[in-house]
Amino acid sequence: MNFCGNDLQQPLSLTCRSPLRITVSGMHDAPSRPAPIEPPRHACGSPAASAPARARALAPAAEPGAEAPSRAWRALATASATCSLIVLDTNVVAVSLPSIARTFHANFADIEWVVSAYMTAFAACLLPAGGLADRAGRKRVLLAGLAVFFVASLGCGLAPSAALLNVARAVKGIGAAMLLTSALAVIANRFSEGRERARAWAIWGMCMGVATAIAPLVGGAIAQWIGWRWIFLLNLPVCIALAAAVRATIDESRDPHAKRIDAPGSVLFGAALALGIWALIDAPSHGWTAPGTLARFAASAALGAAFVAAERWQRRPMIDLALFRTPRFVGALLAMFGYAACAQVMMTFLPLYLQIGFGMSAIDAGLGMLPFALAMIVGPSLGAALSARAPAATVLGCGLALIGIGNFATAALAGASHYGLVALGMMITGCGAGILNGDTQKAIMACVPPERTGMASGISTTTRFSAIVTSVGVLGAVLAEQTHAALAARVAHAPALLGALDPRFMSSLLAGDLAQAIRGLPPRTGATFAHIAPGGFASGFSLALCASGAFALAAAVAVRLLVGAQPGRAA
Repeated sequence: MNFCGNDLQQPLSLTCRSPLRITVSGMHDAPSRPAPIEPPRHACGSPAASAPARARALAPAAEPGAEAPSRAWRALATASATCSLIVLDTNVVAVSLPSIARTFHANFADIEWVVSAYMTAFAACLLPAGGLADRAGRKRVLLAGLAVFFVASLGCGLAPSAALLNVARAVKGIGAAMLLTSALAVIANRFSEGRERARAWAIWGMCMGVATAIAPLVGGAIAQWIGWRWIFLLNLPVCIALAAAVRATIDESRDPHAKRIDAPGSVLFGAALALGIWALIDAPSHGWTAPGTLARFAASAALGAAFVAAERWQRRPMIDLALFRTPRFVGALLAMFGYAACAQVMMTFLPLYLQIGFGMSAIDAGLGMLPFALAMIVGPSLGAALSARAPAATVLGCGLALIGIGNFATAALAGASHYGLVALGMMITGCGAGILNGDTQKAIMACVPPERTGMASGISTTTRFSAIVTSVGVLGAVLAEQTHAALAARVAHAPALLGALDPRFMSSLLAGDLAQAIRGLPPRTGATFAHIAPGGFASGFSLALCASGAFALAAAVAVRLLVGAQPGRAA
């Protein structure tokens, strides 16, 4: 994605790792510049891809040794804290979804949108936000992003309905995209050479890993002890403190040659993604062949085709479609998609399963997520050891295979009453995800020439977030359909009970509000469903995991073939 003003420069772009691990990459400001230095991969997710050498040319000069070193490290602390806020906010919400459902008596679609509205806006706005930071100034966009995030957090915390909560969540995704792009650009600008740069990214990666691990526990504790609204309201003093820190520790920098933002491409991509997710989320309740569902799918496809056409005819497109002629690049992107769609998405569905299937409280569900989260932190070390002995095709294939095996193992044990067995499957999935954290990005960058690493990195980032939000819609639909089928099979002998499985009951159950689901039912009917509902949900969760596992294993085979193909670079 190009946002720069001449052909010798490359856009700032982002690539995610772990639930939210992102690297910055770009291009030289002149052909005579040396190639960017690649920092070592860190177990907690420090970037494997290089930050832009172009950042060295941006004002002010970014050498830590050229000014008081302590100010540079204070800027790193501020930028890392900002990224940690995004990681926490992204992952704490999943544990609180049943609490939100009980407050608003929300249906399953409403709860899916709490996650999807944020992720869709985030994915659609990352690239234009990066261009805006280049043009307007990173410090200015960082402060503006904090203001947007502050207002949106207040809106989430005070939302009187699920619909308004989801609108505020979408606005929050826009603010998060502004924060992420500008914070990472600040780090790249401050630390652009050698050991200090590697150390800075290692510290940043450690902060991201810690935030990822503690997010479910923090979300569960807040939701259970002081209420889910405080998950959002506690962001307010944090935003104020970060704004003060930004003003005190970060100097302004911008790209004087930044290209214009590809507004048509950004709008078409965001609209196509949003309509597709809308169709997936509403289909289980409205019907897959309902006119509205079919119209949304058709509109999404049409807008997607228009996006491809627009990028093909742009002089400076957001995405260079020629990159997709390289099989190894496509294979590496498929690995990124599989990792996000089959592993990272579990950060949304596992808390629901633990609270509905096992009857855990919010804080217990947060604790129950630790095997998955901790395995994701350990996984990169395994990936580093494997990378030293095997080619990228083998490493990526092994990571996806572990995700598939872990999901199938969790699915097989989901109906059991022993959490320890389920945790074992979660750990296998987490290890596979950890292996892919850094190696997907490394494989993507190895497939393209240096002058296209920024665009490739941006494609990778968009692929990751698009995969998560798409998987939420697809797996949510599978979960809903199978849960209904399992419960219907259990009560097929009793027509009166079968009639109670109406859309209201199913939506409340899937959202985690069993009490609301059985409210209004005759006492004996309610007692029956209170007894069998956890098992029905576990059945739906198992099938969703099987679908995810099957896709991961199929992707492992495809990635092994594509990435193992004859090396080549995009034309």
